[in-house]
Amino acid sequence: MSDSSRNQRRFRTFNVIDDFNREALGIDIAVSLPAGRITRYLDKLAEYHGYPLKIRVDNGPEFTGKTFINWAKLHDITIDYIQPGSPYQNGYIEQFNRTYRTKVLL
Repeated sequence: MSDSSRNQRRFRTFNVIDDFNREALGIDIAVSLPAGRITRYLDKLAEYHGYPLKIRVDNGPEFTGKTFINWAKLHDITIDYIQPGSPYQNGYIEQFNRTYRTKVLL
């Protein structure tokens, strides 16, 4: 998710939500979220939660490049890409992002 601070500085959040129970497992916030940073963050989450069997993501470059794909293969994770232009396929994540933006980021 992309947003900007009160001083107009752009930042991104990487929100990790458990698909089964809809629990927010983690949120990483940075100016940039390249695939290497995302995979390191997922490795940190896996230390506590374990690696998932499947991960659903959009078609952003951080998820379609070799770094992320190879990381998923290394951990036997199936990547489930939503169809481009179909955010409703991740409806509860879109709702989480909207709530996070309005209640936390203000």
